[in-house]
Amino acid sequence: MSRTIDYGNLMHRAMRGLIQEVLNDVSRHGLPGDHHFFITFDTMHPDVEIADWLSDRYPDEMTVVMQHWYDGLDVTDEGFSVTLNFGENPEPLYIPYDAIRTFVDPSVEFGLRFETQTRDDDEAEDDEADIEDEDDAAEKSAGEVVSLDSFRKH
Repeated sequence: MSRTIDYGNLMHRAMRGLIQEVLNDVSRHGLPGDHHFFITFDTMHPDVEIADWLSDRYPDEMTVVMQHWYDGLDVTDEGFSVTLNFGENPEPLYIPYDAIRTFVDPSVEFGLRFETQTRDDDEAEDDEADIEDEDDAAEKSAGEVVSLDSFRKH
C-alpha cells in the first residue's frame, strides 16, 4: 500500500487552528476595531449544543454573528462556547471546530469555507478548507475555489 500526503486533512487542521487562535485572542482582548465574525455551522453535528428552539428553526445549518454583543466566550482545543443575543434572548451555544462550515470576517474580507467530500477510494470523509471572499460566504453560494492571486497586492 502506498503512502500519500493527506493535504486535505492537514489544511483542515491548520484552518481550525487559525480559528482557535483568533477566538483565543478575542476572548482575552475583545474584538479589535471593526472586526466581527459570521460563523456558519452544522446544527446536526453531534457535539453542537444549542437551544431546542434554535435547532428546530435551523435544522441543517445556522449562521451566528459575533460583533456588538457576546458574552462568556470560552475557547478550548475542541471548540468554543459563547452566549449570543437572539431577539433580546441570550442563548448559550457550544460549537466544535469540526462543525464550522464557514468563518468570515467581512471587515477585512477574510473567509474560510470547510467542505466535506467523499473520497473515491471509500475512505473516511475528508474536509478541505478553501479561502473564499466575503460575498461568497455572505450569500452561502454553492462553492468556488478562489485563487490566492486575487488577494495579493500588485
